[in-house]
Amino acid sequence: MTGHHPDSRTLAGRRIVLSYPGPTPPPEALGAIREGRAAGVILFAENVRSPEQLARAVADLKRAAAEAPEPRALLLMTDQEGGKVRRLPGAPELSARRTGLAPDPVAAAVASGTGAAGTLADAGLNVNLAPVLDVYDAPDDFIDHYERSYGQDPSRVGELATAFLAAQQDLGVAATAKHFPGLGAAARDENTDARPVTLPVPLERLRDRHEAPYRAAIAAGVRLVMTSWAVYPALDPDRPAGLSPAVVQGELRERLGFDGVTVTDALEAGALAPYGGTGDRAVAAAGAGMDLLLCSARDPRQGAEAAEALAAALDSGRLDPRAFAAAVDRIDRLRADLGE
Repeated sequence: MTGHHPDSRTLAGRRIVLSYPGPTPPPEALGAIREGRAAGVILFAENVRSPEQLARAVADLKRAAAEAPEPRALLLMTDQEGGKVRRLPGAPELSARRTGLAPDPVAAAVASGTGAAGTLADAGLNVNLAPVLDVYDAPDDFIDHYERSYGQDPSRVGELATAFLAAQQDLGVAATAKHFPGLGAAARDENTDARPVTLPVPLERLRDRHEAPYRAAIAAGVRLVMTSWAVYPALDPDRPAGLSPAVVQGELRERLGFDGVTVTDALEAGALAPYGGTGDRAVAAAGAGMDLLLCSARDPRQGAEAAEALAAALDSGRLDPRAFAAAVDRIDRLRADLGE
C-alpha cells in the first residue's frame, strides 16, 4: 500500500492496548484488531482458564491481527513478575524479594527471566510487564508487602532486574521496567490503582536511589518502561508521572536517554480520578510523551474511547503530529521486532 497515509483513527489505534473480560476475545476486540486499531492486548488471570483455552484465544487474536489492512504482530502482554504477581500458571516461581534473598541472587534472577520468557512464549505472548525496579524504603510497605522489590540497595536492584530482563529478552520476550521514577517510597496503603498518591521524595534521593536501577536497565536494552501514576513534587508538583512531560520527556528520555517504548499503567486507575474520563486521560498521557496507553478495564469500549479522543486531539492540533508519528513508529518497530 505505497503512498497510503493512515488516518488519525488508525494512527490513534496503533497506540492502544486493549483488554476484555473472560476467556474468549469478544467481537468488539477482534474487530478493532482486524481494522488495525489496536497495538496489543493485555491479558489477566480472568482471561486464562487452561493452556488449551488460552491457545485458542491467542490464535483468534493473532488471526484478527493478520487480517488487518497493514498486518503487524500484536503486542500480547501480561504481568508475569513471579511470586504473587503471575497471570499465567508456571515460572517464575520466585518473587523479586525471594530472588534478592537467594543464595546466588543473580543466578536466581537469570532463572526467573528465563522462566518468564518460557511461560509467555509457550502461550504465544511476547511482552512481559516486568521486572519491577522499585527500591523499597520500609519493610512491608506497598511494594515490599507483595514481595515485588528485589531489595533496598539501588545497585543490587538494578543488577537483579537487569539479569532478569536480559535473560528474558534474549529469548524473544520484551521486558518492561516499572514503575518509573519509582514506587519504593509508597506506604502500605498508597496504591495508585485505588486513589491519588503523592510521594514527596527529595530530588537528589529520587534520582540517586529510585531512578538508579533504570540506568542499568536502559544500558541493558530494556524495550519498554512503564511510568507510575504517583505525583512526585520534586519533578512535577501538579501531575502524576505518566501525565507529566517533565517526568517522561525530561527525566526518562532526556536525562536517562531511554529511546524505547513508554507504556502507561492502567488508564482506569483511581489515581487519575481528577483527570476526567478515559479519553481525557489518554490525551493527557500521550501529550506527556507516553507511547502505549494501557486500557485494562476488561472492556474493549475503553480502548475505542481512548482511540477516538486521541484521534480528535490529533486532528484538532492539541497533540503534535510529529510527536504522535514518532510514538507510533517506536511501537511499530517493537511490533516488527517481536513478530514471528
